Amino acid sequence: QVQLVESGGGLVQAGGSLRLSCAASGLTFSSYAMGWFRQAPGKEREFVAGISWSGRYTNYAGSVKGRFTIARVNAKNTMYLHMNSLKPEDAAVYYCAAVWFKEDAVRRGGASYDYWGQGTQVTVSS
Repeated sequence: QVQLVESGGGLVQAGGSLRLSCAASGLTFSSYAMGWFRQAPGKEREFVAGISWSGRYTNYAGSVKGRFTIARVNAKNTMYLHMNSLKPEDAAVYYCAAVWFKEDAVRRGGASYDYWGQGTQVTVSS
């Protein structure tokens, strides 16, 4: 049974930082491209950042580029999202997701992902 468990969300002031973690089990983690998505109330889910199965390739949404960093440690079956200079518009439920993809590349489309976590809430106060 595949499980993706996010942690690290919480309340932070604008300009602050958080680090989200996604612990994976039940799959060969190093074979899966991973992604972070978010959904704010009343808005559609959006891609935030993605990383290829090797960790060599990453991709970011324009709204977070330069502020967020995605990383993974395959030996620990864990992916991270380092979020700096947080803004109120970054507030959302953040989800991690996994997709088996033969090519060592990033997938941006949420519909292509196979597995999803339950999400972790990020709240940013102004």
